[in-house]
Amino acid sequence: MTTPITATAARIPGLDTESCYAAVKSRDRRFDGVFYIAVRTTGIYCRPSCPARTPALANVSFHRSAAAAQAAGYRACKRCLPDATPGSPDWDVAATVAGRAMRLIGDGVVDREGVDGLAQRLGYTARHLSRVLTGELGAGPLALARAQRAQTARVLVETTDLPFADIAFASGFASVRQFNDTVREVYAATPTDLRGRRGGVRTPGAIELRLAVRTPFAGAALLRFLAMRCVEGVEVAGDGWYARTLDLPHGPGTVRVELRDVLDAGQTALVPARFVLHDLRDTSAAVARVRRLLDGDCDPLAVADHFSGDRLIGPLVRRRPGLRVPGHVSGDEVAVRAVLGQQVSVAGARTVAGRLVAEHGRAVPTDLPGLTHLFPSAAVIAGIDPERLPMPRARGRALTGLAAALASGDLALDRGPDRGVVREALLELPGIGPWTADYIALRALGHPDVFLPTDVGVRHALAALGGADADPATWAPWRSYALLHLWTSLEEKS
Repeated sequence: MTTPITATAARIPGLDTESCYAAVKSRDRRFDGVFYIAVRTTGIYCRPSCPARTPALANVSFHRSAAAAQAAGYRACKRCLPDATPGSPDWDVAATVAGRAMRLIGDGVVDREGVDGLAQRLGYTARHLSRVLTGELGAGPLALARAQRAQTARVLVETTDLPFADIAFASGFASVRQFNDTVREVYAATPTDLRGRRGGVRTPGAIELRLAVRTPFAGAALLRFLAMRCVEGVEVAGDGWYARTLDLPHGPGTVRVELRDVLDAGQTALVPARFVLHDLRDTSAAVARVRRLLDGDCDPLAVADHFSGDRLIGPLVRRRPGLRVPGHVSGDEVAVRAVLGQQVSVAGARTVAGRLVAEHGRAVPTDLPGLTHLFPSAAVIAGIDPERLPMPRARGRALTGLAAALASGDLALDRGPDRGVVREALLELPGIGPWTADYIALRALGHPDVFLPTDVGVRHALAALGGADADPATWAPWRSYALLHLWTSLEEKS
């Protein structure tokens, strides 16, 4: 049964009606994912850039999330597909409870562990978490997870030949009936209608999707960063593509993404990604982790605006529009690799990581040449004798100590805990200094405001640009992007 349309979300704190309506009238794509507009006369909600005729202000309400619009009884527009927009950049970079919850919900935590499990990861009671999310996003954790399931289901219906029963369970629904009812309510169409309306590439045994990111998108620079750090057996890269194994909650998988520059500002780019999953229930988690790798919810125009007047970073941003901060698919893995990379070159860290994978990684069959293993789990690394590791003893003890903290749950790098708390916990571990803790925050936690003043590459870049006296504090809250621009500028000097 369709939920009655209500106007309760029209005045959510933080959404200014006049500003939102101005963005809708100008069809400004920069606000896609930041808020949603719903039209009472049609019962439809859209992204701000929807090409449909702008409705009268008296007939609209604005919502913080697609879930909030759906909970108020609105259906997704079939023209602009608002549920398929990149996530809100505010939630992606925020260290607030709502931002952390959205990242965990996207990873499928509610589907696997329920609302109680989500609340426990965030350090709240389920009731208090529901109040916080409803107040900030206009919907509680169940509604937010339901919206995530509906979006995953639509993508699988439209881009694969999987039976609907498989899609239902892959998307996190408890039954086929619940899947059918939700799709009809959210999209005003049956799964059969959706499959007939829009076709995609069909590959037996794989899921081929297109991951939305805001533009400009510097895919080639992201590919170079990842390719330079590829670990044998776990990652491979080629002309315009990157692939790796995935250690997911229900089993292994692989992903291959095509990374190319898309420089038309203000649009939404679609990054082709091919997933092969052992268990389809991992679809949402796999997509969320790969989007984190791509820094998929970054708003590059907001970053560029921030640096436009800076004499040092401004020219770099204009030279490399849409540069991303490379994330990672596994916080535990990037933390281990950060320790392996202490005081050695990138090539040296790759070599040591490759030996660790060959000796302790789990072998998995894949259809991609070069992908043969999963990266060793924290529990496996914690059990290794530090004396047997191919590195100085002190670093070996730091590595196994870090792995033990991760394996025990004393340290969590799943983007749920507060970033400041995680950093302090890292610094308390033997052998983990500020550079390592901040590098982990940069890539594992998606922190937008990290700077590494002692990094050799940063110092070389600043010297080459005549910026030895620069004050990185002026680059806040986007110092992570300034850092990437400085590192990338070294490529132009080589």
